[in-house]
Amino acid sequence: MNAREAILAIDAGTSSTRAAVVTANGLVTCLHRRPLPTHSPRSGVVEQNAALIWQQTLTVCRAALHQARQKGLRIRAIGLCNQRASAVLWDTGSGRPLAPALAWQDSRHAADLSALAPHWDPRLRPRLGRPVGSRSPYLWAARLLRSHPAVARAWERGQLGFGSIDTWLLWQLSGRRLLATSATNATACNAYVLAHHAYALDWLDALDFPPALLPALYQDADDYGSSDAKVLGAVLPIRACAGDQLAAAIGQGCLEAGQALCQHGTGSFIDVLVGPRAAPAALDGERSGSVVVTARRQNDVSHFALESYSATTGAVLAWACQRQRWFPDARRLLALAGSVESAGGVSFVPALAGLQAPQRSSTARAALQGLSLATGRAEVAHALVEGIAQVVAACVSANAEAAGLPLSQVMTGGTLATSDLLLQMQADLTGVPACRTHQAAHASLRGIAYLAGSHGLLWDDLSHACARTRLQAVFKPRIDSGERARRRALWQARLCAELEHGWPEGGR
Repeated sequence: MNAREAILAIDAGTSSTRAAVVTANGLVTCLHRRPLPTHSPRSGVVEQNAALIWQQTLTVCRAALHQARQKGLRIRAIGLCNQRASAVLWDTGSGRPLAPALAWQDSRHAADLSALAPHWDPRLRPRLGRPVGSRSPYLWAARLLRSHPAVARAWERGQLGFGSIDTWLLWQLSGRRLLATSATNATACNAYVLAHHAYALDWLDALDFPPALLPALYQDADDYGSSDAKVLGAVLPIRACAGDQLAAAIGQGCLEAGQALCQHGTGSFIDVLVGPRAAPAALDGERSGSVVVTARRQNDVSHFALESYSATTGAVLAWACQRQRWFPDARRLLALAGSVESAGGVSFVPALAGLQAPQRSSTARAALQGLSLATGRAEVAHALVEGIAQVVAACVSANAEAAGLPLSQVMTGGTLATSDLLLQMQADLTGVPACRTHQAAHASLRGIAYLAGSHGLLWDDLSHACARTRLQAVFKPRIDSGERARRRALWQARLCAELEHGWPEGGR
């Protein structure tokens, strides 16, 4: 192992895109970040600028490579991870996106998909590990094929590109040559047959999506060709591509059945690994809110996990600070939240883009309840953080119950993992220690680098790579089971009241 050798790691997330260099000792360095805004012109619609995603990604990659050269580091390969279930349509002749990118929180087609659910849910769960759901990049693309003139013209000319964010960025990095997606990304788009590493063509046909538009299916650890020298200034092999949360699981050392991950970003994703055998037929998706996902695919073997998530957790802090201007920034919000012992009876349901767990509701709305004359900003801040911890606890319980596996700890990463208050709340409400690794905010970058370099480039295998990950802190539960049950029941009761009396479809 040469300490001067490294992997260029890219993480194109929802709120930002980052690039860094991960050295052979597992250290994330030469980190550069650029913000990525989302746009929600109306309820249920969430979009991003695909051209900006690429421009910002290219900028951070070039900056990371330049800094690596200054440090005398030798880059051996590229690993790319990205937000899942978002999608882009573009003209492969001009390279120009033809419509705003569909963001993964978007639920504009929820009603149409709900109408298909009674017939298709029983068919999809055993094969795809999930129900129809409230979003579909394929339905979105099929609708634009019929309604958007520029999309239709590009399709008629044979110049229409389609795919999730990994497809879009791989196409750009390879000099507009490769149209591909990885197993973890395809799984999230909800037309991927888990057992066969193939598309569910009957389901795509029901959505009127043309199979000729599908990107090629690759493994997460695979040969994606090389970067174009005209693009990055260097020809580098691209050796891994994965969804960001699943890359983070690797970066946190979660490789075996029974290990659990909570990755905080714009949303929070909770995964319990179940090994190379998926059991989607045993999963009651309607009840638990959990789905089966491909955790990684390499050497022609898929490893699976049970996953549930909240779409807006980190986004809650941005919303409170930037949109509502209740707090100067997230750092001050977290500091205020930690300055009081409790929320003083205030509770918050983080459903700014619907709810997935503890039950699914695409029409659910966020709720801030229990305000009084005694409520100050500190109590509101505490309630916001506790609301995130409550939905994490609901997800952990749902996944553990569906998996039938005892959990000894939950590895926690992402930007919010730097908050001691949140991790202590998570531990208290789940009854399971919350663990934070060194450089936990960069777990996805570290994980995708491990995946790219674990075939002899830097490390012999993933276990060898993950041995470089160091534990930084462990937060053990401080309350007993009775108090835990009381707090969770109170929040659950307020959630049920909101669902029962909340906004109807489409808002008011």
